[in-house]
Amino acid sequence: MKAQDFTGRVAIITGAASGIGAALARAAASRGMKLVITDVDEAGLQATADSCRSADVHRMRVDVSNSEDVERMADQAYARFGAVDLLCNNAGIVPGGRHRPVWEYEIQDWRWAFDVNVLGIVNALRSFVPRMLEADRPAHILNTASVSGFISGAGSPVYGASKHAAVRVTEALYASLLERGAPIGVSMLCPGLVNTRIFETERVRPAHLRSAAADMEEPEALRSIAAGGADPEAVARQAFEGIEAGRFYIFTSDNFDEPIAERAQAILSRSNPQFDGFTAMSRKDAEHPRN
Repeated sequence: MKAQDFTGRVAIITGAASGIGAALARAAASRGMKLVITDVDEAGLQATADSCRSADVHRMRVDVSNSEDVERMADQAYARFGAVDLLCNNAGIVPGGRHRPVWEYEIQDWRWAFDVNVLGIVNALRSFVPRMLEADRPAHILNTASVSGFISGAGSPVYGASKHAAVRVTEALYASLLERGAPIGVSMLCPGLVNTRIFETERVRPAHLRSAAADMEEPEALRSIAAGGADPEAVARQAFEGIEAGRFYIFTSDNFDEPIAERAQAILSRSNPQFDGFTAMSRKDAEHPRN
């Protein structure tokens, strides 16, 4: 999709109540797109819709981990606008207590992270890709992954594992559409640290998936960490620039290139991994985000 192709087209954005999702909605609206924005945070969705007043906006409460919710989202999008040209699978969560050892996470943490960060993407692909293929017109899919899908270490193992899975799913999507010669482009947004409420997603955790350690971290400390991240509006701009260029990997920062390279080299050389650089690069990304 080139810049001139956005006007009048239809974009669906999940996780649009705040952060990157809200910024993607505003970026799409500024390009003349019609919008379907979804989230479980209805108050946040209303705020995003209010910030996109120039656009034709349809908002919906959707839990992306629920396949019936996502199918309803697809039904309403096509009923209202007749087509979907840009699908942004952006919804994501981070379970609290990010610095626990991997064995201390409860099964509810794993289920919640994979339900939203992985199955949220899978549910959307199952509901939208067949319709996009049937339409046989140019379209694009943007999946929000993370640099955490390319690095490893002790920190945030549940979130990181889910993002590694999201990377694999997105690469498979790209390969499958390429094999078919489908007119559907695929991009994967891989942010570093961004100034969003991602570390505060415990506020929307379903009651049946609550865990004892969910509230281990203080909200003020989390907000302080996030405040050092990149501006979501800048990340959304990078995302659209990547889509326009037909770029698959859209990294918002080069501050993690070193640990990514070190991990790849350890794999290729069959040597034991070293994770010393991860903490340093995380700090560097917070201090010097690339906007």
